[in-house]
Amino acid sequence: MEHGRLTKKERHELILSEVRRSASIRISKLARRIGVAGETIRRDLMELGEAGLLNRTYGGATISLVTSEPAISERGLTMVEERARIGRGAAGLIEKGQIVMIDGGSTTYEVARNLSQLARNLIVITNSTGVASVTGANPTFRVILCPGTYDRREGSVLGEDTVEFIRRYNADIAIIGASGLTVDGPNDMISGAAAVKRAMISRALSTMLVVTNDKFGRASLERVCALGDIADIVTDVEPHAELRAAIEEAGTELHVFAGS
Repeated sequence: MEHGRLTKKERHELILSEVRRSASIRISKLARRIGVAGETIRRDLMELGEAGLLNRTYGGATISLVTSEPAISERGLTMVEERARIGRGAAGLIEKGQIVMIDGGSTTYEVARNLSQLARNLIVITNSTGVASVTGANPTFRVILCPGTYDRREGSVLGEDTVEFIRRYNADIAIIGASGLTVDGPNDMISGAAAVKRAMISRALSTMLVVTNDKFGRASLERVCALGDIADIVTDVEPHAELRAAIEEAGTELHVFAGS
């Protein structure tokens, strides 16, 4: 099946999609399916392998789902400008007087940091100590920090106590991050974090997903929800064609805050 002239990023997403569907696939088959030379596929597989998204096998590749993630302090050192744009853009979409749930993460922290600079009279409910700290500095905000078991690497509390606490509240909007975003929806490699996100989604009138473009096409351990459960996606680069089509079909509004 010919796909015309694809960008490298689009090729990589197609490769991941094909390998995920087949569990394993040969280079020759990938080359025919995507309509490029086998050597191009080999280079693509090498790059995807170096990125930790695939495990190579002789003559082909097998999918390697993300099973670990750097600590939040390490993630904060990457995609800095991209997250800053997302943070500014997402904060601008929040209205005065809203009840906002914000889960833990490096991108959601940027949203919180930008929100904290605005006089919005918000009620913020969060499981992240970093989000609580930065939003708590705003005198117009009321901040509610969830109880739970503290995860040092994530800078957040997780567990049954956290989920049960969240279920006591109603919110106008839940702002969540993710380890990855595919046509199946956002996903997370930490089950406890996924449970918190789902609890926030269930208690909010709408949900905003904030993700940097490196999360596109990444499938980690646990699916959080369907794309249709997300009202808005805020990101820094236009998604590839397959993901963009799935977002539109789900009725989710896409906000892209690209660099100059």
